[in-house]
Amino acid sequence: MHATELTAEHQIFRESLRHFIQKEINPHIDQWEREGQIDKNIWKKMGEMGYMGLNYPESLHGLDLDFYYSLIFCEELTYCYSGGFAISALVIQYMSAPYLLKYGSEYLKEKYLAPVILGDMVSAVAITEPGAGSDVQGIQTTAVLQGDHYIVNGSKTFITNGYYGDFFITAVKTDPNARSKGISLLVIDRNAEGVTANKIDKMGWHASDTAELGFNQVRVPKENLLGVEGDGFKYLMGGLQLERLTAAIHSLATAQSAIDYTLEYIEQRSAFKKPLKDFQVIRHRMAQLIADVEINKAYVYHCCDLQNEGKYAVKECSIAKLQTSELAKKVVDECLQFFGGYGFTEDYKIARLYRDVRVGTIIGGTSEIMREIIAKTSIDKVQYQNK
Repeated sequence: MHATELTAEHQIFRESLRHFIQKEINPHIDQWEREGQIDKNIWKKMGEMGYMGLNYPESLHGLDLDFYYSLIFCEELTYCYSGGFAISALVIQYMSAPYLLKYGSEYLKEKYLAPVILGDMVSAVAITEPGAGSDVQGIQTTAVLQGDHYIVNGSKTFITNGYYGDFFITAVKTDPNARSKGISLLVIDRNAEGVTANKIDKMGWHASDTAELGFNQVRVPKENLLGVEGDGFKYLMGGLQLERLTAAIHSLATAQSAIDYTLEYIEQRSAFKKPLKDFQVIRHRMAQLIADVEINKAYVYHCCDLQNEGKYAVKECSIAKLQTSELAKKVVDECLQFFGGYGFTEDYKIARLYRDVRVGTIIGGTSEIMREIIAKTSIDKVQYQNK
């Protein structure tokens, strides 16, 4: 099947999820945005509904569904009009927990992954450092094995769920003299002795907690190593495609939500004694935005088909991430213009969308990195393999 041919079961899931979001999430979004903190009880409620383990095995309390359920999840979650809440959920299920599923021991899966799927724990992925963003190989956080523990020292920044989360999938240097082959992944508890976290005051994504992390002589049990020591960079590169695809789905859904919100506004709002929707300049500009979103949607759905088939689609996911994040910026910016002065107030959700959408071209690999990956695959004929 294809993303354009969703079954009746998929549609029932969409309606059920939409109802859940309207009842359990939307009424609290404004408060979470103001407080900069998401009530952890929502993760438990989502876990009880199976929403935190859509593509995870039943043995770990997941639902073991196809990827199209995740496509629907990413789309519908965007309609809470809070990029901060949406990204917190996506980081848990698609950007951190998958490393436990793929490379974690049975012990780690039972201790960390099963509680995440049940909604009892919140996970994060800690890669970026103050001096190493796009250059993952340049990280400086070290992990030295001493007996039964790794001793971790260093820092991370821009870590979503880093302040209120329970643990981090952390990229560390187990061999400081090597570049990519010196990187490993460790599971580090938020409350471990020597771990500090400071919240970052952000322009947008206010509901989500984003933190700077510090590791000072943190003792991490050696059984918290994911997979093989030194293979962390390879694991990260393999995981980025899912991260970028879900980010693309979110960006596109954000653009669509801005369009829907604006269409409702221009139908109700009048100027010069007629509705805004009847002005040709507005009609045509909205029509162009709708067309741009529909074209991108077709490509993103194609990428979802590849993901569902288990394809390692580096070029395709990079294109999807690049195009949708850049388009979302444009769409939200143009939609805000139709609100006039009201668009510059917090009384309308378009202002929040405007703040939240800007980071889309930065997270999960900047637009510049996406263009370089596309150039390597198309010009240099580089073929990436999921090893």
